[in-house]
Amino acid sequence: MTGRKCSFPGRGLTAAPLLIVLLSILLFSGCARRSGSVGQEQQMIAVETALEAGLERALAPSFLLQGTQERHNRVGRAEAIKQLGRAQVTINTAQPIIYAGRRPFTTSRGTYTNLVYRIHFPATPFSWAPFHLGAGDHVGLLVILTLDARQRPLLVTTANTCGCYAISIPTAALPPSSYPDHWPTTPLSVYGEQLPARLPALEADETLQVAVRAEVHRVMGLSVVAKDTAVPGTVQQTDAAGLAELDSLKTLPLGDGTYTSFYYERWPMTGHVKGAIKPWESLLLSLVSLDFWVGMDKEYVGAPTSTNPFYTSLKPWNRSASDLNDFAAYLRFNGWKL
Repeated sequence: MTGRKCSFPGRGLTAAPLLIVLLSILLFSGCARRSGSVGQEQQMIAVETALEAGLERALAPSFLLQGTQERHNRVGRAEAIKQLGRAQVTINTAQPIIYAGRRPFTTSRGTYTNLVYRIHFPATPFSWAPFHLGAGDHVGLLVILTLDARQRPLLVTTANTCGCYAISIPTAALPPSSYPDHWPTTPLSVYGEQLPARLPALEADETLQVAVRAEVHRVMGLSVVAKDTAVPGTVQQTDAAGLAELDSLKTLPLGDGTYTSFYYERWPMTGHVKGAIKPWESLLLSLVSLDFWVGMDKEYVGAPTSTNPFYTSLKPWNRSASDLNDFAAYLRFNGWKL
């Protein structure tokens, strides 16, 4: 998507009646802005950093979560059990985990490194008022820090792990000449959420803090804060999160000496998160997107060789161009000049 619009929910469709229906759905769904944090419990999760911490740990963002009095708003560890001879996955919220990995990529202008951070919630709950279009289990969120050769974060990209609501925001370390044309100076509106158009450069004693809205698990705020910043709100709770390798999601122990993947490994659901079907999105958006599994959370490979595109535009003809797995192509699609 560009910085001013969220491309996933089907902008630019030519069928006017269908567009009106979709916009009506989005207006009353999880794409609409949610109520504030008044009266809600808030929890911050962050990894502990040591003097000799590796890059993934040193730059790991913290997550400020809303509504954590409810289990579905808590981050957890992906686990697996075997029931009736079949592997099933679940999210254990007693053990918050941030999954992290490093993915290099090259453009015509240079070589960069993406630090990829992934978290998962048990669910987006079903709700009629407000209507949660993305209701379903095992939903997740990605935060990607793009570093230059000097290991400076240049760009912050966030997306839900279904590929929706993708947005990239520059830090002060990225020259404005690398921005898309006509990049705004005022806050970005991403389907009801207001996010900064620019972020400060991250210093050694600072971290990126990602505020996450309750129920829908949308990014509702991004800021650069001191690593010892307290949690704002009525209830202040900080929990240390474990840091696990991103690829460990493909080897979840079953307790009997065998392992299973967090993702389906066979057609027709290859690369999608197990148990993460989004029935409302399949019903209402599969025809528009030409993808029955639209909205379903999926694996982020971070390489263009993936057989399951992590597309960020609903338009079928943009499926490859908007694929976040091919990060260089994703940048070109959105006008970035890295």
